[in-house]
Amino acid sequence: MLIDLRQVSKTYQAGQVAVHALKTIHLHIAKGEFVAIIGQSGSGKTTLLDILGCLSRPTGGEYWLDGENTGALTESQLTTIRNRKIGFVFQTFHLLPRKTALDNVQLPLMYAGVSRPAQISRAQELLTQVGLEDRITHYSNQLSGGQQQRVAIARALANRPALLLADEPTGNLDSQSGKDILDMFASLHREGQTIVMITHDPLIAQRAQRRITLADGRITADESTGSRDPVLL
Repeated sequence: MLIDLRQVSKTYQAGQVAVHALKTIHLHIAKGEFVAIIGQSGSGKTTLLDILGCLSRPTGGEYWLDGENTGALTESQLTTIRNRKIGFVFQTFHLLPRKTALDNVQLPLMYAGVSRPAQISRAQELLTQVGLEDRITHYSNQLSGGQQQRVAIARALANRPALLLADEPTGNLDSQSGKDILDMFASLHREGQTIVMITHDPLIAQRAQRRITLADGRITADESTGSRDPVLL
């Protein structure tokens, strides 16, 4: 079991008011699954993603990642886990604007202490894998939105993470670029990559193997989409 959430809750204080963002979440995700977490704004999707990505700790309950209780880890250990075990893909790409595609993909490898020649080799391999072998030396502002998201995916895969987290990965893309990114996720899933994707769009969620619905901080549905190889939009 890669992800094991046990009675996880998250409460924020907004002045004198306690906001219960997550309420007693039980969730298990096996290695190799492609899971979409769907819900409207305010349902708790982002809070859940932050906990899964070890960016935030739960207020109550336990989060076990790959057999390790994250609640028992120091901030330094969580930083290492984020670098080594988790890849992040965001709606707004979060690329460094004054760096090339190659530089952006090298970044997590550098933080992991990988030698520079190995960084370059791995980054070139990944950029070729996502179809950007002819854009390696281009800067972020020289790339389309779809190309920037491909760079972000390559960067997320740099350290061969156990878990790929995607937060509304097609939200800033045109329909064709969005379809291309979802096709790429489907291909990664077939290769065995564990993917958890946050979305508010039921059609995008249908591309996953499993769909989990959140409402008011609770899981209200957990169901198979009925296909091992996700359907095309």
